Amino acid sequence: MRRNLVRAYADTSVFGGVYDEEFETASLVFFDEVRAGKRQLVVSEIVRREISTAPESVRLLFDERLADAEIAAVTSEALNLRAAYLNAGILTPKWSDDALHVAVATVANCDVIVSWNFKHIVHYQKIPLFNAVNVLEGYSSIWIHSPQEVIEYEDENI
Repeated sequence: MRRNLVRAYADTSVFGGVYDEEFETASLVFFDEVRAGKRQLVVSEIVRREISTAPESVRLLFDERLADAEIAAVTSEALNLRAAYLNAGILTPKWSDDALHVAVATVANCDVIVSWNFKHIVHYQKIPLFNAVNVLEGYSSIWIHSPQEVIEYEDENI
């Protein structure tokens, strides 16, 4: 892996997005760019667990993409960072797995989290809160965007 590649953590929604009419195009382009070596795909055991109950097409896609992916561990550091997010009231315990996605990506030194979860992850009020806790806990800030915001567009005049 070349270190200059952007490390992009994709949560479960990006894999499912391939099979959703609204999110299909950007999700497919995102994975095509990973395959083309434009960024390093990072997933976690949380994604693997969530995918295990998804439709077969999503499970097969995930298995295919593992060849291009690094699997980030759910470490005690990540669990402690998730607890800090919950203690800060960014998310409630009901959504602790969403907080854990952010924590694992942060601890794994990812540059960006890519998600279609606009309620708990890709949300203008939550992103600065996640990053404030990251800085308070000694971690770097992390970009949080939808696939549509991180894919490359051919039109250079955008």
